[in-house]
Amino acid sequence: MPKDGGIGASTLRREDIRFLTGKGRYTADISLRGQAHACFLRSEVAHGRIRSIDTSAAEEMPGVLAVLTGEDFTEVGGNPTGWLVQSRNGATMKEPKRPVLAHGKVRHVGDAYAMVVAETYEQAKDACEAIEADIEELPAIVDMAQAVADSSNRVHDEIEDNVVFDWGWIEENRAAVDAAFETAPHVTTLELVNNRLSPNAMEPRASIGDFDSGTGDYKLYTTSQNPHLTRLLISAFVMGIPENKLTVIAPDVGGGFGSKIYHYGEEAAVLAASKRLNRPVKWVCDRSEAFLSDAHGRDHVTKIQLATDMEGNFLALRTETLANMGAYLSNFATCTPTFLHGTLMAGPYKTPLVYVNVKAVLTNTVPVDAYRGAGRPEATYSLERVVDKAADELGLDKWEIRRRNFIDPGAFPYTTPVGLVYDTGNYHATMDKLHELSDAAGFEARAEESRQRGKWRGFGLSTWIEACGIAPSNLVGVLGCRVGLYDAATIRVNATGNISVLVGAHSHGQGHETVFAQLIAEKLGVDANSVEIVHGDTSKIPFGMGTYGSRSLAVCGSAMMKAADKIIDKGKKIAAHMLEAAEGDIEFTDGSFSVAGTDRQKSFAEIAFSAYVPHNYPLETLEPGLEETAFYDPANFTYPAGAYGCEVEVDPETGGVDIVRFTCADDFGNVINPMIVQGQVHGGVAQGIGQALLEGVVYNEDGQLLTGSYMDYAMPRADDVPSFTVDHSCVTPCTHNPLGAKGCGEAGAIGTPPAVVNAVVDALRRAGHGHVTHIDMPLTPSRVWTAMQG
Repeated sequence: MPKDGGIGASTLRREDIRFLTGKGRYTADISLRGQAHACFLRSEVAHGRIRSIDTSAAEEMPGVLAVLTGEDFTEVGGNPTGWLVQSRNGATMKEPKRPVLAHGKVRHVGDAYAMVVAETYEQAKDACEAIEADIEELPAIVDMAQAVADSSNRVHDEIEDNVVFDWGWIEENRAAVDAAFETAPHVTTLELVNNRLSPNAMEPRASIGDFDSGTGDYKLYTTSQNPHLTRLLISAFVMGIPENKLTVIAPDVGGGFGSKIYHYGEEAAVLAASKRLNRPVKWVCDRSEAFLSDAHGRDHVTKIQLATDMEGNFLALRTETLANMGAYLSNFATCTPTFLHGTLMAGPYKTPLVYVNVKAVLTNTVPVDAYRGAGRPEATYSLERVVDKAADELGLDKWEIRRRNFIDPGAFPYTTPVGLVYDTGNYHATMDKLHELSDAAGFEARAEESRQRGKWRGFGLSTWIEACGIAPSNLVGVLGCRVGLYDAATIRVNATGNISVLVGAHSHGQGHETVFAQLIAEKLGVDANSVEIVHGDTSKIPFGMGTYGSRSLAVCGSAMMKAADKIIDKGKKIAAHMLEAAEGDIEFTDGSFSVAGTDRQKSFAEIAFSAYVPHNYPLETLEPGLEETAFYDPANFTYPAGAYGCEVEVDPETGGVDIVRFTCADDFGNVINPMIVQGQVHGGVAQGIGQALLEGVVYNEDGQLLTGSYMDYAMPRADDVPSFTVDHSCVTPCTHNPLGAKGCGEAGAIGTPPAVVNAVVDALRRAGHGHVTHIDMPLTPSRVWTAMQG
């Protein structure tokens, strides 16, 4: 059994005390002395040329302190993308400039082109409405296929075909893949849409810029998953502020799901306004703005083909995808449909040949970037839907076709045809566990009971694998990444024995303050309550790469373990001196340093006190103090995997879908806090159900957002989701990090959508609607009902 507060214990989240009692401190809660308030004027047309902007009336309105437009930022740089992708012909991708405020053109509804700063937000908002802008409306580019076909209409004038890149992976595989399809006994083809999503974190974005004219220092308080990256982008690319003169602070953050990884123009704008006015400037996004300005997710249109023999053995796979970038390239937009998507198209299967083609397309819509799972949900959805369709066409059992093609447990480490090396895994075990927990054997009886009540029941199966903790830096650098992907931790042991751990990862709902404390408690043999976790402030923490991609535990947690090892090593040196023993004879166990084979020992607290009060201390060989920093750059991704089962009931009269059972069997490697892992899976499954049944961003042909509020954009509610059965007992530890951890935060959002869609198609097939082989998400009642009509 795990000890209290250590690894393996379902310790309650310590941060929840302040969150549930209203004591959290979010950016919107911060009020600095003398702060002014900002409001942004956003485009009401999707595509237009800015002829003129008249701010004179706004400048004379009560309380107005300043009005800024794109003209005020022409001398600063643009917000860059973090990953340069090469086209399959070797050409470097096209990278249009993304300004702080739109200049020359507006390129999507919601594109900010002016900013008003006033004494109050209400005054700033009123003044925004007084700005007169002459914008020549141009034809909107919304449909990706049309954007590629019509070169006369361009989102960015300098990009003639609206295509950022035409990527092939792995290009050397293409001829062999094509040849395999020419001779394959059976080919299954499926065209599908991975619907665009709005992230809808509980806390909208907010930023406060604070310039100190006495020192020339800037502070930015902002809702960020990645404060160091935000500082780097603003300093090196957007504003040219010396990095040592800019502090970025991300306090409590109420959810992100990827949408708060990136740097947004509002952050630079409040800093510039603060310097102009010599007072703090605050902006808080409202929910309507969030729909128009926060980076969206997904939005792929894919043709996928699977070649098999007549027994269902996979021979080759190929895909062609149009990936929507929106109007600008957000920071990680280019790697999401490529290296986070194409490299996962092998899934858990031993398909010998795979080729992936992705065209990244610009449109007059909100920029698209990573959203929970980031490329892996898109890959899994395409793959698991085509596998199900192939099973139907070949008359094979959907469990058996997967088992037949799984990578054998004895084949690891396994190199996939799309360039990844899976270090460990057992996909048969997770699917067998799913079969057991979902009571697959009893499904037919449940289906009959549903039929008696006038409902059609279906079972959907999906298996998934993802790559977490993007790494290593030297490899991703070769592939085009512009940043390192390590993380860092500093462990500061205070003189009285309590500990501060300063981490580069950022917590915005994951429970880091609890789980990271558990790690240190276990490693150093101390009470978890004596461990404080510090994050989110670039003036305090070591340079780290933030939180996304299920990397916090595997990457930042590993850095913590390396730093703890340094603490223990120094502690042994101190203990050897105090106990008059050889360093090699000192053992460290359960928080005590002892001489091997004796009862002579010193507690961790005694060693810490001696380090800061070095009266009996090896000063000639060792510096005082007990503080260590470590960086960890992984040797490989981690590869969590699992199998999900969904049972639905479909109402034949309305097409309404109810999820009545949902089961998850996951392999997350070694688990630190089972309760938190379970909560992460619950949240991901809820988001996956939202995508499958309810959510979808919709634009009309003029580029107007039709789903710009919760009246139109359907988020999942409590009665849309069942109680989940969640299991993570199938463990194959990661072999290349000291924790053996793999990551769990995105699993539910990856495995759920195909399981739900597979279940609905299965229900219709069982009810005699065999003509329905696919329905695009979201599977609203009207879409399901329409599909049933043939």
